[in-house]
Amino acid sequence: MRDAVREATLAVLCEHGYQGLTVEAVAARSRVHKTTVYRRWKNADGLIADALGIAAAEPWPIPDTGTLAGDLRALARLVTAGFADPVEGPISRAFVLAAAQSDDAARSLHAFFARRHEQSAVIVRRAVERGEVPAGTDAVEVVRLAVAPLYYRLFITGEPIDEQAADRAAASAGAAARAGALTAAPASCPPPT
Repeated sequence: MRDAVREATLAVLCEHGYQGLTVEAVAARSRVHKTTVYRRWKNADGLIADALGIAAAEPWPIPDTGTLAGDLRALARLVTAGFADPVEGPISRAFVLAAAQSDDAARSLHAFFARRHEQSAVIVRRAVERGEVPAGTDAVEVVRLAVAPLYYRLFITGEPIDEQAADRAAASAGAAARAGALTAAPASCPPPT
């Protein structure tokens, strides 16, 4: 039942956007009685939260090329390929657009990305161990910086993304990490003397 509701949620969200995502539409598409859907998921935001929760738990291929530059490039290209995928791309875009319309959907998407970024942070931790970047480098922030320009192009400026854009974003994140610009800030700074 949960799989059927999730599939219906994704289909309705992609076809009709957040405003068209209703319990009734998902119930009809999934062939699960709407009372059951209401009881378990309550509303559109509950449907989104569950779908993103399931997605966050699915395996995420973490690159391991042997270098930070290669890993960041592979990660950025993975994001680019996901948006280009004819099935996954519309779903990903629909979730981001739903988050712009609903605080609850935004919280669910934030939790999804927090998990993905933490999973991907291992590539930066390996780079610290190899001596490629300084100790104390904020691994999650490096991952964010490697993919954020892609989301900016897609959702803010409407520019296309491709491997060149992915490679540029990854190279920028790697350069910032190597320069020490992304080290975690100390808990407190001593007063000036």
